[in-house]
Amino acid sequence: MQEPKPVRYLDRSTAPHVTTLILLAGISAMAMNIFLPSLPGMALHFEVDYSVMQLSVATYLSMSAVLQILIGPISDKIGRRPVILWGVILFCLATLGCLLAPNATVFLIFRALQAVVAVAMVLSRAVVRDMYTQDRAASMIGYVTMGMAVVPMIAPAIGGILEDAFGWQANFGMLLLCGVLVLVIAWRDLGETGTPSENSIGQQFREYPELLRSQRFWGYCLASAFGSGAFFAYLGGAPFVGTQVFGLTPSQLGLYFAAPSIGYFLGNWATGVLAARHGVNRMVLSGTIISVIGMGLSLIVSYSGFSGPITFFGFMSLVGVGNGMVIANATAGMLSVRPHLAGTASGLGGAIMIGGGAGLSALAGALLKPGRGEFPLVWIMFVTSVLAVLAILYVIRRERQLGF
Repeated sequence: MQEPKPVRYLDRSTAPHVTTLILLAGISAMAMNIFLPSLPGMALHFEVDYSVMQLSVATYLSMSAVLQILIGPISDKIGRRPVILWGVILFCLATLGCLLAPNATVFLIFRALQAVVAVAMVLSRAVVRDMYTQDRAASMIGYVTMGMAVVPMIAPAIGGILEDAFGWQANFGMLLLCGVLVLVIAWRDLGETGTPSENSIGQQFREYPELLRSQRFWGYCLASAFGSGAFFAYLGGAPFVGTQVFGLTPSQLGLYFAAPSIGYFLGNWATGVLAARHGVNRMVLSGTIISVIGMGLSLIVSYSGFSGPITFFGFMSLVGVGNGMVIANATAGMLSVRPHLAGTASGLGGAIMIGGGAGLSALAGALLKPGRGEFPLVWIMFVTSVLAVLAILYVIRRERQLGF
């Protein structure tokens, strides 16, 4: 695969600028976590239990998983650009629905519809894979997600401050404004990078078995799913732990919540610098081991009775480092198993990853009850991190069998 031609910013006749890809991935990340410090307050506003409002995480992830199954084949058939643009347009409309929701049921419906913005994150990775070879793609995905990681670093803190000052609705007002801005930039800059498939969309879906029969594809998917599953469990459980166990205010929780994102930034920086030199498998293995170490230390500290917000959220930063190394590299790996199905692989792999995350997020919300402390959440994160190590070890073993 040849290196892409020079890029001209806001000129869609050329390939998209890296900042556009960062913004597309970033708006998806912002939609996921900016309002999390507001969940307890939203439960009071809508007069429902916290567990009901926590479903706004699980339903978003579940819908995202379903959509990603469709995104890949459709984008392989008609191109990346139209799917991304329509996804952002529909996201803006769904965000307006969340902002105006009169009750929790209506809010959860529009919150699920917001998940259409997943097209931006999924296809920004596919665009990179269109432009680069595997290890170079892993490096570039690392740089894109490193830039994207700035968003979840600051979004919860901004969300907590906005809620303290104006109420939870301000978070969705911010999302709407950012969505419109990203739409305008993508419209001007996002050139088409995919080569439309000659197969019909139905035929594209029938190519899923080709991916599902690949043991390496499954290995990369499971490494990514279990590695990121620890983070998704954190999304579902950390607001409860922060407010109910450690007594943090929304603005304080927003600041502490950024700890994994700081680690994620560093992990993606490491990917950008090292992936092309050391290969995706070694990067994924290193990332999963770092996550296991972080959660193991967190369990030791918690059972020793020394846990507090600094130690709890501090160890979460190691999970962020691990995720930064795992997700970009495992994604590049799964997209390279069958390069002609890159969009399909990105969608299917993302669906497996996000679907597992939705389940773990809901599990964390169900297990966290007053009096149980942070232990259920930390145990979920530790076990999933160990499973991620086993998944990538299987990939390494399989590639040795195949002589790669």
